[in-house]
Amino acid sequence: MCLVAVAPSFALGAEPPASADPLYQKILALDTEMFEAFNTCSDPAKLAKHEAFFVKELEFYHDKGGPSFTRDEYMKGVRENVCGKFHRELVLETFRVWPIKDYGAISQGTHRFCHSATTCEGVGQFTMVWKLQEGKWVVTRTLSYDHREELVPAKGR
Repeated sequence: MCLVAVAPSFALGAEPPASADPLYQKILALDTEMFEAFNTCSDPAKLAKHEAFFVKELEFYHDKGGPSFTRDEYMKGVRENVCGKFHRELVLETFRVWPIKDYGAISQGTHRFCHSATTCEGVGQFTMVWKLQEGKWVVTRTLSYDHREELVPAKGR
């Protein structure tokens, strides 16, 4: 009976840990760098650093705030709604990366939104399309969705 319970996980194609994959490591490092700048965007240099991760023609879809079809529109929303108001935390165990042949990668996961250093009040899902362009990784599309209230302790910054 125990074998029956274990068999489905093998049938679904258990994979080696993503942390061993170089593409996973690269995109995770970029996500970390991007959101470190996002989380400290009250500093103009950090805001500019965050902006540099996105193409001018960025498509950003947010289930609560609606779409933005340029990097400038997206950054206006960041300046008005994010900087100095909350920070984002990645839920690391949910982070996944898939390659896109001859283009780049897709990243997907769960993130939390925290208005203090001790408590996160919201959670949502994200999907990003990354393009390797002239040796630099940039984001061309972002989806931020399934936002809901969820009170959890912050990891701390």
